[in-house]
Amino acid sequence: MINFTAKQLRAFQLVAQHRSFSRAAGALFITPAGLSILIRQLEAQLGARLFDRTTRQVALTTSGTKLLDVVQRTLHEVEDAVSEVGRAEAVRHASFSIGAPPLLAQKMLAPAIKEFRSTRPEFRFQLFDGDSTATMQKVEAGELDMGLGVFFKHVPGVRRMPLFRFFLTVIQSGDGSEPSLATIRWSALKGTKLIALPASLPLQNFINKNLARSGVEQPPSLIVNYLTTQIGMVEAGEGAAIIPSYWNIDRSNRGLRMSRLVNPVAHLDFCQIRRSGRRLPEVAEEFTAFLRHYISARAGNAGAL
Repeated sequence: MINFTAKQLRAFQLVAQHRSFSRAAGALFITPAGLSILIRQLEAQLGARLFDRTTRQVALTTSGTKLLDVVQRTLHEVEDAVSEVGRAEAVRHASFSIGAPPLLAQKMLAPAIKEFRSTRPEFRFQLFDGDSTATMQKVEAGELDMGLGVFFKHVPGVRRMPLFRFFLTVIQSGDGSEPSLATIRWSALKGTKLIALPASLPLQNFINKNLARSGVEQPPSLIVNYLTTQIGMVEAGEGAAIIPSYWNIDRSNRGLRMSRLVNPVAHLDFCQIRRSGRRLPEVAEEFTAFLRHYISARAGNAGAL
């Protein structure tokens, strides 16, 4: 079996192209003596002379002419394949999959992606907009590169990195005549019509524990499945809702009154999660660092580092 090297074939192609060993050696960044060795090795393996060499010129032999067509076609196909692999690898390193709750994806992730793309227009992403429990499960199973959100359950094998600290707020509708209170005690919600999420959700469970500690244990007036629905129902005057402060990170509170809940202050750590030992694509790490600064610059009274 004959074993050619790419360097031998490239050397042969360059000599045929330049009709000169010295010019071909320069194009290959080796000495003329080194180039001659490559050609002699190739000729020895083939058992045929490829060039007629004189002091004045270098010309292809009949065997060399036959080989040149094949070599040029082969090297061209190899270069195309290498280029395609390189492009595919570049795309892979410029893409990642991410999971986030719908409200967070709308209020924070979408505008952050738009701004990030201005500096990295080639990056690609896949988005799973589901609740934090489902995102955690997909990260744990390796179906997502990373997740963003508030995660109450610690799962072995899933690493979390805090990015920002938000808190719980109560939002209420108003006609604009009543100013928002900067803070409000949990106990002051006694008797308030509250629009809640299902108690099975970790966020609502956390809220219910704080309500109970403050002596507020009346049943909710309405239960809905999504934070966006809670906000809509508050706007419709159906009651108040306790939701994370990131709902207003874009500062478009739509006329709603927002107050931070205190005594106790209920912090919510917004984190990036990933599977332990999983190396994120470079662009995902860049985006995470960008997102931390993006939130810090826009959170205002919606959060604290």
